[in-house]
Amino acid sequence: MSDLPFGFSNRDDDDARKRGEEPSGPDANNPFGFGAGGFDPSQLGQMLTSLGQMLSGMGQPGSAAGGPVNYDVAKRLARQQLGADLTPLTSGAAGAVTDAAHLAEVWLDGATTLPAGATKTAAWTANDWIEETLHTWKRLCDPVAEQISGMWTSQLPEEAREFAGPMVGMLGQMGGLAFGSQLGQALGQLAKEVLTSTDIGLPLGPSGTAALLPTAISEFSAGLEQPESEILVFLAAREAAHQRLFGHIPWLRQQVLGAVEDYARGIKMDFSAMEQAAQGIDPMSLSDPSKLEELLSQGTFEPQTTPEQKQALERLETLLALIEGWVEVVVTEAVGDRLPGAGALAETLRRRRATGGPAEQTFATLVGLELRPRKLREAATLWRRLTADAGVEARDGIWAHPDLLPDSDDLDSPAGFIDSVIGGGATAFDDPLAQLAETEARERDEAERNRAASDKPGADGPDLRKDSDES
Repeated sequence: MSDLPFGFSNRDDDDARKRGEEPSGPDANNPFGFGAGGFDPSQLGQMLTSLGQMLSGMGQPGSAAGGPVNYDVAKRLARQQLGADLTPLTSGAAGAVTDAAHLAEVWLDGATTLPAGATKTAAWTANDWIEETLHTWKRLCDPVAEQISGMWTSQLPEEAREFAGPMVGMLGQMGGLAFGSQLGQALGQLAKEVLTSTDIGLPLGPSGTAALLPTAISEFSAGLEQPESEILVFLAAREAAHQRLFGHIPWLRQQVLGAVEDYARGIKMDFSAMEQAAQGIDPMSLSDPSKLEELLSQGTFEPQTTPEQKQALERLETLLALIEGWVEVVVTEAVGDRLPGAGALAETLRRRRATGGPAEQTFATLVGLELRPRKLREAATLWRRLTADAGVEARDGIWAHPDLLPDSDDLDSPAGFIDSVIGGGATAFDDPLAQLAETEARERDEAERNRAASDKPGADGPDLRKDSDES
């Protein structure tokens, strides 16, 4: 599997830009390599014929092949990676997940003011994970694919667009097939390794569903000293804590996923590099999907990082660090001395995230960014100190509104933020919805008083009897 997401690479710039060179010559504005002597219809015709042969039969009627990513191909390839010999979950494994989740919820009740967020607990196989999370992957991957596909077709010479007409849509199918192929390989690998539905910090599964993958957890536990039953409860507590946040903080899911979408919308392409690559492409070779994937994996179509993307990435990293840090502190407090190996497990998972484990690397392949909460330790320290100095209620109340959350600078120097919470008093972190309800109630009371006053005698005008007596 290529480690490059839809042609992404880790290069910050290509060699030409490092030397300060700009594309020149008659083909400088022709990223698809059409000759300077004019547009050759036969060349495009050969390419489109090859594309037609490649695409025929790939999409079935009613399939999802018409979008920027061919998700039918993605799903098939992901399942092929898992193989046909997957052992179904036993009733005992499913029951162990249910029991662990129930115990974790009981322990969490004493560690946070947020109530249980999961309405359903599920034990998933790797196939279940692919099926249940694909809807969220569509939301994450479509913006990336749409940006790149749109840039390809927008740079076609005008003569080429006029000649090709509706057949230009085949270029979109080509991109959808290539993206679907990479997505399928990545999801197949990731499905073997994830432990819970929130393992990479994102709410990938259906809302209100806490899910654990017993087979992956068994393999993960094999290299650790703690009993597998304790590891299962610990992971169930982490999953339940994530669900409490995402279930009762209405803006959080949109903020996290929206930051990924903002990153995708900021993608820009270097068409000078595309031009150089396209000049050497044999149109007939595009009939071979492996050649197409090889072309995409060379980094030629690497998006360039923009200031907008850097801002979105910083927001995402800070938010993920705050989520993971809060979960770590709450779970540690919940399990306490009940699980002797909880501290070692927390450190194992922290290092797994911080060093860019398989899940993080696969996400980078899919979306083009590293999903790494770089300030996880700092965030955990802030939440821990805030709990000790201000209490659980003030700590959890900060999630009431995104404007109340600490920023990246606060993670580096938490003292000022903690002092503001303590000095501001409890009212500084009241639930905004409760504040709104209070305002509406006050307005209703005022309106009632006004109506009552208007119903009194003489309320609609001056008291003429009083005026006559005074005269």
